Amino acid sequence: MNARIPTAVFNAAKTSSQVSSHWDASILQELKDYITVPAKSPAFDADWAQHGHIDTVVRNAAAWVEAQKVQGLTLEIIRLGARTPVLFFEVPASNGRFGQTPSTQTVLMYGHLDKQPEFNGWRTDLGPWTPKYEDGKLYGRGGADDGYAVYASIAAVQALQTQGVAHPRIVGLIETCEESGSGDLLPYIDALRAPTPGRPGGRLGDVALVVCLDSGAGNYDQLWLTSSLRGMASGVLKVEILTEGVHSGDASGLVPSSFRIVRQVLDRLEDSATGRLLPGIFHCDVPADRLAQAKATAAILGEEVHKRFPWAHYDCAGSTTFALPVTSDPVQALLNRTWAPTLSVTGAEGFPDFQNAGNVLRPYSAFKLSLRLPPLVEAATAVAALKALLEDNAPYQAKVTFESAGGATGWNAPSTASWFEKALNDASTAYFDAPCGYIGQGGTIPLMNMLSKGFPTAQMMVCGVLGPRSNAHGPNEFLHVPFAKKLTAAVAQVIAQLP
Repeated sequence: MNARIPTAVFNAAKTSSQVSSHWDASILQELKDYITVPAKSPAFDADWAQHGHIDTVVRNAAAWVEAQKVQGLTLEIIRLGARTPVLFFEVPASNGRFGQTPSTQTVLMYGHLDKQPEFNGWRTDLGPWTPKYEDGKLYGRGGADDGYAVYASIAAVQALQTQGVAHPRIVGLIETCEESGSGDLLPYIDALRAPTPGRPGGRLGDVALVVCLDSGAGNYDQLWLTSSLRGMASGVLKVEILTEGVHSGDASGLVPSSFRIVRQVLDRLEDSATGRLLPGIFHCDVPADRLAQAKATAAILGEEVHKRFPWAHYDCAGSTTFALPVTSDPVQALLNRTWAPTLSVTGAEGFPDFQNAGNVLRPYSAFKLSLRLPPLVEAATAVAALKALLEDNAPYQAKVTFESAGGATGWNAPSTASWFEKALNDASTAYFDAPCGYIGQGGTIPLMNMLSKGFPTAQMMVCGVLGPRSNAHGPNEFLHVPFAKKLTAAVAQVIAQLP
């Protein structure tokens, strides 16, 4: 195992200064330009290829990377048929100027450039495609989730090379289908892992460390490592009871409401009073180490576990009343959002807007469902169980269908190697003056499960800038730039410590 890098070789203060200057001089403007492009993921833009926005952000990122003159870097935009493109770069291993030798293994850096749709509720002076930098926060869609990743990755590599620190071979994989479940990614991974002469691991190589910059943070005061990710099963539940709308006064009481049937069907899945999913197939036990980490994280964050969200509120009798969370216990709150299955309705059809909502019994109701799955539940099994549960024995013999939009299995991080744990704490202390924190995330990054299966011995540095109120996917999404700068520097230091 490598000893800790001497400060004479890796100077944290120098790294911090260089990275900060790089962000200010170049990266921030690149991200402002990136935010202006509505590069929505294919699930939200069926004509993405014709619109060209995804191609634009990929070309722009590639041009910036090539302009950085990273020693030995090669870059390629790869396209497989009609699939969304990926950006792939490679930097060869380098000896240090002070006699250090690099690891013979590879570091894989990951991010994505596709975006979620606009959503509503943006502050009047903000918008999804209109970047605004204010109080250290860059507002706009996609900057934090996670257009910054490719820029931060290259800045971290440059920090290593500027200081003359030995670094291993580094490859970057930046996809453009993540927000659609990464459906296009596996063929690229297969192609990049195909053996080539002298390289049995293919172009990806023998991956020992994965750096994924698409995750979250418990606060902005320390480095956070993601310990688990939930999976997801999604699709559209549709209940049809009539072939056309009819007068509600004439039919109600005889014709059952399609909305009421939806409620009955969903009652099979969820206890509406508590939000607990009823079928055991959607649950799993929480591993002991994750429970211990949740308790430690709850001790760090306390009530901030709840306060990170924009709760609705109103004034009554001179005081402000806020909406309440499902639980006020920080430990249970962390477990609920990372290890419990949960149901969300994210869209609806069959409902006219208020202005056009006459006294009509609607012929159908349709809802887009998002079912978050615990990290150890297989998505394919859950999707099949969900479809059978919702469709079987329809009330009133209504036409009930569930059209799956696919699923992604979650991820539980491998055991943390001693060198990796030390490197994380060293980096967090160097740039945040606080130890590294561990936190599960409720979102899904399909790539992580793929990589864990493909590289079972690799360490996974899954982290990101999505801290309190950053609000990815929603209105007023922002990138916390001071935190992103420190994270960039921390990534460089951890890479340098790969044994």
